[in-house]
Amino acid sequence: MRNRISHGFTIVELLVVVSIIALLVGILLPAIGKARDQAQLTKSQANIKQIGTALVTYSAEYNDRQLTFVNDQLSKYGANGPTAVTQYNAQTGFEHPPVILGYAQVAAGGTIWAYFQPPRGTSGNWVTIVPIDFASLFGSFRFVNARQLNSYINGRFYDPLFFAPKDSAPMAAVEPALDSPDEFVNIFGGGVLHSSYILSPAAMFSPDVLSKNKGTDLYYTDPFSLIAGFRSPAYSQVLYPDLKTHVIEHHWLQNRKATCNRFFAGGEYDGCQPFFFNSSWESNPVMLYYDGHVATSGMRDAQDACRRVTKQTPDGSGLWSIDTPAAGGYANFATGGYFQAAAYDWTAVSNHIFTLDGAKGRDYISK
Repeated sequence: MRNRISHGFTIVELLVVVSIIALLVGILLPAIGKARDQAQLTKSQANIKQIGTALVTYSAEYNDRQLTFVNDQLSKYGANGPTAVTQYNAQTGFEHPPVILGYAQVAAGGTIWAYFQPPRGTSGNWVTIVPIDFASLFGSFRFVNARQLNSYINGRFYDPLFFAPKDSAPMAAVEPALDSPDEFVNIFGGGVLHSSYILSPAAMFSPDVLSKNKGTDLYYTDPFSLIAGFRSPAYSQVLYPDLKTHVIEHHWLQNRKATCNRFFAGGEYDGCQPFFFNSSWESNPVMLYYDGHVATSGMRDAQDACRRVTKQTPDGSGLWSIDTPAAGGYANFATGGYFQAAAYDWTAVSNHIFTLDGAKGRDYISK
């Protein structure tokens, strides 16, 4: 009986096999990437939906009021932030309630971390309690994960729910804090790393702040000049709940082409400052609207809607105010507004942040 001789593969056969494998990899990789992208998008949508549920629960406990961090009558105590918080303490004998981050090191007795106002802190902390400071563009709208709200979720400032899976720089920077059972973890040099999600500061003010001032014809009135400029509106005051955004992804995550913004010398996330949601025409952030629905709504759509409105209004006003101290414009390349000068491709959009008429306004219009 003859022994069978086993032959190996020829070069041609190997090349064919390698080509087939390469072809299959080329076909499968985009599909795998798309599936992973969709999974991350779905997770962010679930996160923002849960934040919305917490906000509704908060409102139910506070007579339909929205989440707020500032005394309704702060303006009674002074014509600006530093004066108001200082005089609040002098006249009431109490510090203004802080934005509470949470208890740290509970096992060792616990230390509460918060942005205290004078005299324990500094007058500069006043920007943490108002919805937004129109000069620094910082405010309590960044603290969606503060204890005032996170107590309705998982009770932790650095809970994974507050960070979108695609938000790579914040996710990497905050990772050491995610496993702690404490409400707050002080491992970032006394500072904090902010959530991937933000509230609408426009909707946290009295609607009068970003409505037309009949005396000046501007769509802005200094909240410190109004008796109740800081009184958060009730949910029932939202006139267009299906068109007014409530919570959105703060950073450019969907259709992202770049992560760290070169216009900032440094950033809070290990030196990286991600591009903001309004940094590109291609940005398509996940948004929670006041009627509870979640959608990805693009900056191109926001700008197109704004242009349609400007053509229909006698004074050329759009969907967000360009009359605040942050200024801004509706045309491409316009600076001012919410960091419009730091955009990736010269988009000029400040929806959600400076919405005209605040809670009574719209960020998009029906198509």
